[in-house]
Amino acid sequence: MNYEGLKMKTLRLSCASILLLAACALPCSAQGGFTLEQVLSSPFPADLVAARRGARVAWTFDAEGRRNVWVAEGPQFQARQLTRYDKDDGQELSGLSFSADGNWLVFVRGGGKNRAGELPNPTSDPEGVKQQVLAANWATGQVRVLGEGEAPVPSPAGPQVVFENEGQLWVNTLGAAGGEARRLFQARGSNGSPQWSPDGRLVAFTSARGDHSFVGVYDTTKRTLGFVSPTVDRDSNPRWSTDGRRLAFVRRPTNGNQPSTFLGDEPDPWAVLVADYPNGEAREVWRSGRGANDSMPPAGEELLQWGADGRLVFLSEQDGWRHLYTVPSAGGRAELLTPGSCEVEDVTYTGDRRAVVFSSNCGDIDRRHLFFVSTAGGSPRALTTGEKIEWSPVVTGDGNTLVYLGSDAREPAMPYAMPLAGGPGRMLAQGALPRDFPSSKLVVPRQVVFKAEDGLEIHGQLFMPEGTRAGARLPAVIFMHGGPSRQMLLGWHYMYYYHNAYGLNQYLASQGYAVLSVNYRSGIGYGRAFRMAPKRGARGASEYQDILAAARYLKGLDNIDDKRVGLWGGSYGGYLTALGLARDSDIFAAGVDLHGVHDWSQRISGASWIDYNNRDAQKVALEASPVGSVQKWRSPVLLVHGDDDRNVSFSQTVDLARRLREQHVEFEQLVFPDEIHDLLLHRNWLRAYAAAADFFERHLRGQKR
Repeated sequence: MNYEGLKMKTLRLSCASILLLAACALPCSAQGGFTLEQVLSSPFPADLVAARRGARVAWTFDAEGRRNVWVAEGPQFQARQLTRYDKDDGQELSGLSFSADGNWLVFVRGGGKNRAGELPNPTSDPEGVKQQVLAANWATGQVRVLGEGEAPVPSPAGPQVVFENEGQLWVNTLGAAGGEARRLFQARGSNGSPQWSPDGRLVAFTSARGDHSFVGVYDTTKRTLGFVSPTVDRDSNPRWSTDGRRLAFVRRPTNGNQPSTFLGDEPDPWAVLVADYPNGEAREVWRSGRGANDSMPPAGEELLQWGADGRLVFLSEQDGWRHLYTVPSAGGRAELLTPGSCEVEDVTYTGDRRAVVFSSNCGDIDRRHLFFVSTAGGSPRALTTGEKIEWSPVVTGDGNTLVYLGSDAREPAMPYAMPLAGGPGRMLAQGALPRDFPSSKLVVPRQVVFKAEDGLEIHGQLFMPEGTRAGARLPAVIFMHGGPSRQMLLGWHYMYYYHNAYGLNQYLASQGYAVLSVNYRSGIGYGRAFRMAPKRGARGASEYQDILAAARYLKGLDNIDDKRVGLWGGSYGGYLTALGLARDSDIFAAGVDLHGVHDWSQRISGASWIDYNNRDAQKVALEASPVGSVQKWRSPVLLVHGDDDRNVSFSQTVDLARRLREQHVEFEQLVFPDEIHDLLLHRNWLRAYAAAADFFERHLRGQKR
């Protein structure tokens, strides 16, 4: 086929996919008894928080793109919607927190800027958009603007709220005394991660200054600014003690002029320091080793916190797993709080700081459950077990109730409440789930385990269509998550992106496909060695052998047609989709690649995945990329990408499309102007997934090769 013929075919097929979307319910419901719209209709909860006092909790719900704050109060915990945003407009809600008195919910509406200084505007609104810090009144739902910015932190002792904007900290006041936001102070560097002292007088923060960073403290009474034991190193994560007299923080040695790569293999040792404020110099109370396992783990608020009785609790992977440790703030031996071949994820504390509640896959490697342990040490106690998945725990201010988010294989994520002392969980906001949500029609994925060629054990979830006839030979699809630091579970996921992906996997199973979701090496949940596997990604694509192992596993099943196996995934999963089609079109008949990486030797986004000054690294990266094997690519592919992607440059898809045209490879494309990586518009998720289902229908189910 010549270039113009290929071009016209691409356009015709793309238009056919788009036309399908307008009437998706009819073709999409023909076989499985439910539509794509139905299985993606459940509201997704996030940002669960509790007030400091009493029994008030709040969270955000994303209901088909309509994002709102919801609240409930014990003991009844009757859920109600607080804000009234009624459009699928792509404006995210984030940073939810309570004011000190529990009467206001502070949050951010809108996303952050890209490197060109542009805010995400997926509806292409000609008036433009804003990112604003807002506050909603608990009783009335009245919303007021505190200022433009992000990452708000209400004072624990008053009506002030500090937030970030353009690398500086700003402040405003809740209630009748509020007015225009004002800059808290002027300082060099990019200043963020503010932390109020318990009395609301001091604000500690991180001042990033390129190759070094300081922990700063601003005194709101004296209006003075200082820095805690400044050095050439990288200081961060300031945390006030419960009495406000000491400040703990993290210090990492300077990298100097050495290049730093994203998810790099180089050891990154770190230490915990404590300073008596304001007069004492910082002293080191704990130091990691210098091996790879001793590197600072990827974490946010969970990395370092104060417990009761002057103890510090921190995360470390020193034994190869992501665990909690406790150490006296005066220094001493660190004690492991969460032993086992499993990993800690979400962490929260009781109000008296004497106990930690955390989510983990301990004892159930492909799910999450909740556990309780004293900050002084001792054995963890399981709070939840079974076939459900639980995450994002918070303890109410009165210390009586544990509120968390949960799901299972058929029921999507919802908020739940249970007594902290133990007992069954009770779902909040039952009426928020649409009546036609097809829970009873979903399949329960089966845990499967198989080995890659090098012997590494790989976990996956197998979705098999219900009522498959004996002797039937099913088409199959292999799904790969993104990240790559992610893990798919045996149920609805705790992240919005993979909640949607799980929904599409269920839909494909309802349409007669066997779906195998693969937790390939470089993902989380199976230890640091698995996550930091040698020669992964741009260093040699070692995880691709896990995808080949998944194909072999499917081939070994009696009811799979191994000539009709497809691939799909987004981001890093899009990379592996494209890599499979490029290297092994004889194994993989078709693929759907959402915003995937196609050439590691070029810069992907703001993150440096390799040392781009190293020619050897660039050569390896090119060979590990889909474009490194594009000459072998024969199978058709659907490319989906938003052109305001801040994670994977849109140019990655532009370049691949050019190469596929030169190779006369059949491809279709679905481009979303002004969309970002994690699609902001619900209708765009539906368009992308409907196009994917239609593509597989024509290329896998419609015919045998």
